[in-house]
Amino acid sequence: MDALIMIPDASHYPYSIMVAAAIAGLLTPLMAALISRMRYSNLYTDVRGGTPRGAGLAPWLVLLAFMPDPLRPPVAIMGLLAFMDDLSGRKKILDLPVEWGQLSRGLGIIAVTIITYPLMGPAGLLVALMIQPLNIADMQPGVACSLTMIMSLLATAIAFVGGSDIYLPLLLLAVCAAYSPLDYRGKIMMGEVGNHSFAVALGIAFYLAGGLWALIFLFLSTPLVTAILRMRNLSGFLEEKLGIGNPTLGDLYMDVLTGGGLGDLFRRILLGKRSFRVDNPFLIALGFRRLLFNPYASDG
Repeated sequence: MDALIMIPDASHYPYSIMVAAAIAGLLTPLMAALISRMRYSNLYTDVRGGTPRGAGLAPWLVLLAFMPDPLRPPVAIMGLLAFMDDLSGRKKILDLPVEWGQLSRGLGIIAVTIITYPLMGPAGLLVALMIQPLNIADMQPGVACSLTMIMSLLATAIAFVGGSDIYLPLLLLAVCAAYSPLDYRGKIMMGEVGNHSFAVALGIAFYLAGGLWALIFLFLSTPLVTAILRMRNLSGFLEEKLGIGNPTLGDLYMDVLTGGGLGDLFRRILLGKRSFRVDNPFLIALGFRRLLFNPYASDG
């Protein structure tokens, strides 16, 4: 498998990664300044007094320039479709109960699964589904950056112990770190183009580092880390917006794993207008109140 991936020679790692980080560090404020001039587009949000929300274009472009083949195409197509999501906002498709963003995200999941199949088989679906927890993480300043860097370090450690190549996780770590200062200060947001690109790249990095089991570990642990990092905000959201009192860590985990527009679309399809009451303490601890919460229930 490694023979099919054109990874730079190990002696060039420091140079390539340092150059990538430098470009990301310079390109991010330039991208933020450009988007700030587009105040009436969906790339700019009124959150925190006005914030460019498509600044993730910068790390996406850098990743495309420095990622080895054939790992670049899935990140490229997911980033492109995610950017279309950023541009469209929450607009619905004609009179259909589906938003343009939900459609582009769904197409991205399908595309990444197909493109990565020759490399990792059906495991590519897990790579594509990583966009969910990274998307939820990006709703609070710095969380998506912290999550990406934590997971990049873990992927580096897994690859090092297993004797796999460490270039990709180190590249993700460096690019995200260079992008992150303005994000931690709440001055920019990755947007879908940024968090979706990092999500897919992380999934690929974990698979290359340790195979399917490493990817499963990433898929199951990332929502937990996100829930812990966003515990206060998510708890307030579940109580105030969804009426889930005293949310458990399981509720927070399920919100990260299954929340958002795409998760609600699946609830509309699978649950219709049915509502469910969960009283079992064990199921409550596992987060079934959030998992089965249906915003389309007939009883409101």
